[in-house]
Amino acid sequence: MKLALALLWLLRLLPLPVIHALAWLLGQLVYLLAKERRRVGLVNLRLCFPDMSPQARRRLIRRHCVEMMKLLLEYGVVWWSSPQRLRQLVEIRGLEHLTRLREAGEDVILFYPHFVAFEICALRLNLEVPLVSVYSHQKNKVLDAQFYKGRNRFDNAYIVSRQESLRSIIKAMRKEHTPFLYLPDQDFGPRDSVFVKFFATDAATITGLSRIATLAKARVVPAIARREGSKFVLDIHPPLENFPSDDLTADTRAMNAFLEQRILEAPEQYFWLHKRFKTRPPGQPKLY
Repeated sequence: MKLALALLWLLRLLPLPVIHALAWLLGQLVYLLAKERRRVGLVNLRLCFPDMSPQARRRLIRRHCVEMMKLLLEYGVVWWSSPQRLRQLVEIRGLEHLTRLREAGEDVILFYPHFVAFEICALRLNLEVPLVSVYSHQKNKVLDAQFYKGRNRFDNAYIVSRQESLRSIIKAMRKEHTPFLYLPDQDFGPRDSVFVKFFATDAATITGLSRIATLAKARVVPAIARREGSKFVLDIHPPLENFPSDDLTADTRAMNAFLEQRILEAPEQYFWLHKRFKTRPPGQPKLY
């Protein structure tokens, strides 16, 4: 692992187009060799886009493998490049939607789905505002220490363990009205989840976005991280209207509906290799 980190440290010295060219080569290998992950991605696309042809699904997963390799090779840039380079690489659009709420004394949850540019864009945003985030520990201690150090490299992040309570998150949010960077769009199991549509298929989706917004009396502001060529864009949208409501299921479906529209804008950049439909309603067969 130390050797891999050393290679990432060296790769950061290269121009980003060169890093992405290497990622393209690795992406082809991953598509060919990582058969199980490729199968997961193809199942996800079949469930989400039943009208898409099998050939189109394979092309999309191949492109996604390249995007995932870009994410992997970009970690050196994320962890060790200068703030000046991050500012040059990442454009933030709509920051006023966030700053206006903070200046008005409101707490904010940033709905931050799993797009492949999420790491570098989160760090770029952290140059502008402090952030609260939830962290899941890695099994490898060296990698775990590097992730933790990298995500707090500007000493401007409040990192809460996933094992801690909601109270810890809300307490951190209320310190200087610090936005909570929240990624609730994966399958976290049946606990605190409801089954709502994600594209064409029911998906177990946690209700945390609505619940935490209600408890914290916070506004929900979507933030979407994407690559555009050899640069990145973080689009911060206006706060969601009428969110949260008094209906957890309706709120959770509204979250997925917003996410679906953003995915359609750049489908190859969403995390398709995650087992999004692993949790099934009682009596339904497994999909993977």
